[in-house]
Amino acid sequence: MSVKVALIGFGGVGQAFAEIIQDKQQELLRVHDLEVEIVAVSDVMKGAVYRREGLDIPHLLQCVKQLGSVEAYSKHKDIVKGWSSLETIVQSEADVIIEVTYTDVKTGEPALTHCHKAFETGKSVITTNKGPVALAYTELLEKAKKRGVFFGFEGTVMSGTPALRLPLETLTGNNIKEIRGILNGTTNYILTSMENGMEYPEALQKAQTLGYAEADPTSDVEGYDVRYKTAILSNHVWGIPLTFDDIPCEGISKLTAEDIAEAENNGEKWKLIARITQNGPGNVSASVKPERIKVDDLLAGVSGATNAIVYECDLSGPIMLTGAGAGLKETGFSLLIDLIHYQKQKQPSKI
Repeated sequence: MSVKVALIGFGGVGQAFAEIIQDKQQELLRVHDLEVEIVAVSDVMKGAVYRREGLDIPHLLQCVKQLGSVEAYSKHKDIVKGWSSLETIVQSEADVIIEVTYTDVKTGEPALTHCHKAFETGKSVITTNKGPVALAYTELLEKAKKRGVFFGFEGTVMSGTPALRLPLETLTGNNIKEIRGILNGTTNYILTSMENGMEYPEALQKAQTLGYAEADPTSDVEGYDVRYKTAILSNHVWGIPLTFDDIPCEGISKLTAEDIAEAENNGEKWKLIARITQNGPGNVSASVKPERIKVDDLLAGVSGATNAIVYECDLSGPIMLTGAGAGLKETGFSLLIDLIHYQKQKQPSKI
């Protein structure tokens, strides 16, 4: 039986996910016994379309890329158009809601409402949105458990690099004493550029030109993006809720080329580090700030827009995971990771 998916949001990430499903459909069926049908798409700019028996992915993508609207879909006649995101969540016969809208990280909306509504109607949720997970982790997880549905959010910290599944599955049995990470590719790219002699404004402008930084880069360069990811890690790894305000935060905008050069002269590098330290049972402390680290530190060699995270374990020692922390295909892959685990949870005998 196929898994019916409704996409709430159909920008670059949603389209990348659809392309992955199209390209890998035979492999997913053969290896994971996973057949995926995209039955609905709802996007505030591109419109909405629903077909109970599934949409033709190539035609759907063609409509968006050539005409800018999913409502140009004409492959089938038995379709419904124009539903809002909430109507799509409630009325579509989807098993899984994939939530990839642009979200206000201060409020978690509209993704937070989307998650609640999906759980209330017995649907599972997979999302890459940091906002709702950082702000309402325990509430959403408990609601999903109560309703007997799946809640996946692997892509919220390091996109397609599985930073959340690693500590709870592969590293299980360890006591993770500390987590340190470079969790924002934009700021790491800027710092790498400054190591090559650029001043901060020039490095930021280059990052914007290349698409690493937004026109308003505040969330990245002041560390706010990393602060939300840090809150998610604390909740997920230790079960200890930290709020945005619990985590002292400082960005990189005050660093100068002289600061970078001085560190280099002392065998050190500046990195924007997320740090969470276990202080005892039920107690952690966290911070997000630029730190001078020795050049032989595991994180010192991470350059450009790459992300990395180090788990300090009592049995296995330090374990570092590195990879892309952004990118359309990478983020689309994070959705697939969760969808495969959703399927395994449904069919435990086939794990």
